[in-house]
Amino acid sequence: MLMRTDPFREFDRLTQQFFGGNGTLTRPAVMPMDAYRSGEQFVVEFDLPGVDPASIDLNVEQNVLTVKAERSVTDGDRTEFQVAERPRGTFSRQLFLGEALDTDHIQAGYQAGVLTLRIPVAERAKPRKIEISAGDGARQMINA
Repeated sequence: MLMRTDPFREFDRLTQQFFGGNGTLTRPAVMPMDAYRSGEQFVVEFDLPGVDPASIDLNVEQNVLTVKAERSVTDGDRTEFQVAERPRGTFSRQLFLGEALDTDHIQAGYQAGVLTLRIPVAERAKPRKIEISAGDGARQMINA
């Protein structure tokens, strides 16, 4: 259902620990996620606490889902941080969705800092009965 390829994720994690965890436009921070199947839909949840829902951008092109969001610094130049551990800047994630998902009917919601996407399983991927005709004219149904 979901194909995840991110060969540089561990390298990015080490780099963020060493140089800081803020994402930039050239190197966006990674957002944690959970993905699971629930009945006839696939659910993906992204942790985006403190992100303005208006800054979230979702795009699907050729079965590639791209999620971008931004958490800006509060009060700009007037702020003098004593401790700054929360990541700020641009967050980005790409997921390669399998052919078995219906990308035309994705539903998205944002609540309590969690972006939830619900992607239905495509009709062509659901189990169905196929009729087989026997040589004697009798018909039989089997599961495909």
